[in-house]
Amino acid sequence: MENQTVEVILRPAEENDAQGISNVLAALKAAGKRRTAGDAEEVMGHYITHPDRIQCTVAEVDGQVIGFQSLRLATLGNPYGTPEGWGIIGTHIHPSAARCGVGKRLAGQTIKVALVAGLRHVEAQIGTENAAGLAYYGSIGFVDSDEAGVKVLNLPEI
Repeated sequence: MENQTVEVILRPAEENDAQGISNVLAALKAAGKRRTAGDAEEVMGHYITHPDRIQCTVAEVDGQVIGFQSLRLATLGNPYGTPEGWGIIGTHIHPSAARCGVGKRLAGQTIKVALVAGLRHVEAQIGTENAAGLAYYGSIGFVDSDEAGVKVLNLPEI
C-alpha cells in the first residue's frame, strides 16, 4: 500500500470478516510485531462476538481486511486489569498497510463510538518493546499511565 492512493473502507466487523482479521494477526506475528495470531474461530470469540464488545471496526481495501480496531467495555475481573467501566482498545494493522494513516482513521471512528457509549477513559496496553505502537497511541491522544506499556485516553463528557 505504500505510496499508493487507494480507497480504504471502514465498517463494523461482521462474522464473515473473521478469516481476514485472522490473516492480519498472522501477518503481524510473522513480522515479529505480535506474539500470537489466532484462527477465525478465536477471532470470532475475542473480537467479533465478544459479550463486552462495544465495536470492532475493520479497514478494507478491495474487499481485503488490512486492519481492525477493537473496543470493548472493561468488566470486573477482565484479563487486562483495566478498571471496570473503562474502554479497552486494540489496534492491528497489516504490516503492508503500516504508516499509511489507517490506524488514525480507525481511531477517529472508535473514539466517536466510545463517546456515544459514555466512556470517560479508554486504555491501551502496548508492549514496552513496541515503539511503533507506543508512538501511534501517543499520536492519537493517549498519555502514559503509571504502568509501563499502558496508555490512557481521557475523554470529555458529552
